[in-house]
Amino acid sequence: MSATSGTAATAADHESARLIARSVGEVLLEVRAQLGFADPRTLGAAGDRRAEELLQMLLHERHPGDAVLSEESADDARRLGAPRVWVVDPLDGTREFSEEGRDDFAVHVALVIDGTPVCGAVALPARDQVLATPGPFPGPPPHSGPLRIAVSRTRPPALATDLAEALGAELVPMGSAGVKVMAVVTGEADLYVHGGGQYEWDSAAPVAVALAAGLHASRLDGSSLRYNQPDPWLPDLVVCANDRADEVLATVAAL
Repeated sequence: MSATSGTAATAADHESARLIARSVGEVLLEVRAQLGFADPRTLGAAGDRRAEELLQMLLHERHPGDAVLSEESADDARRLGAPRVWVVDPLDGTREFSEEGRDDFAVHVALVIDGTPVCGAVALPARDQVLATPGPFPGPPPHSGPLRIAVSRTRPPALATDLAEALGAELVPMGSAGVKVMAVVTGEADLYVHGGGQYEWDSAAPVAVALAAGLHASRLDGSSLRYNQPDPWLPDLVVCANDRADEVLATVAAL
């Protein structure tokens, strides 16, 4: 399939993101089944490698003219100045992937056009689930308790702890960044906030899905998230329902 020019994602782009994320997720489950969990380091390395190989192959087959920014590959010099760039993380949550019984790892596939993630898919292979643009997305179930903030299960940031105290919220620990943002999409959590710095591939696909689902996603100061930048380091972000964004951003600013 040839590359597509223009400023908007096409139906073929959305199909590619969903198909590739699912296919890579299936391979990750195969790697888990083949190697087992006796040697987590070897399992994680094999998962990263196999996922990257398949993802790059599928992108090249379907969109050979597009540049790619991946966690697992050297930077593609073609991407700077390119209108279309795929920003991908073949295995987000290698630690969780390598632990028996954990399902909170993900595959991220996003298409960034002129700095904006307009198309994306997040596969949660161990849950047999892919959330992808343009949708549809499951509506969050009713929740009457305190706000729930998705945080890292191993490194919960001080910002999230302070925010939870200010908002009377509770912390919900889980694995990869993709899983955390998808938790807000599906209603498992109400808010994801990160202030410790991530790379573009950690959030491009989750943010594309969150925006398509009608959520708010921005920097902590409320400014737009921009991708395919010369330095792919993205310092912070927040994802929540639109009707909570003003309160959350104001509280973050006060903290």
